[in-house]
Amino acid sequence: MKDLEKKILAPWLATGLLVSIVLTSIVGGSLVFLETFSISVASVLFAVLTVLTSVYMVLRYRNWGFEMRDDYLYLEHGVVTKVKTKVPYVRVQHVDTQRSLVDRIFGLSQLVVYTAGSRGADVGIPGLLPADADDIQERLRKVAVESEEEFGDAV
Repeated sequence: MKDLEKKILAPWLATGLLVSIVLTSIVGGSLVFLETFSISVASVLFAVLTVLTSVYMVLRYRNWGFEMRDDYLYLEHGVVTKVKTKVPYVRVQHVDTQRSLVDRIFGLSQLVVYTAGSRGADVGIPGLLPADADDIQERLRKVAVESEEEFGDAV
């Protein structure tokens, strides 16, 4: 099972920090409104939320994995809810690589696999190096074409 690049932790931890700031602001604003605001309570709340979101993001990273198996792409992720996805190559319609501004800042890329069907018609693999994403994209294209030739069109 292949892991995501460790670099993905930086934007995920930054997201967790943002969530902590927003939640602390909301609770702090409520306490000001109730006239029970305390800097120490807000500080402790912020510290607890930051630790919790950081632990969650590290667990999120540790629980993410994928691999190309003989007949399908296998993805496994989730902290609270474990998700195991098998994408048969014959169902692959097309594969994109995406690089948001944040991805480019951290030197990362995301692979998106679009499949035939309506429920969960696409899956994404975040936190890849651009060269790895391009390589996986090409490998998926090849196995999808081979599967289509062998089994026929998925639609």
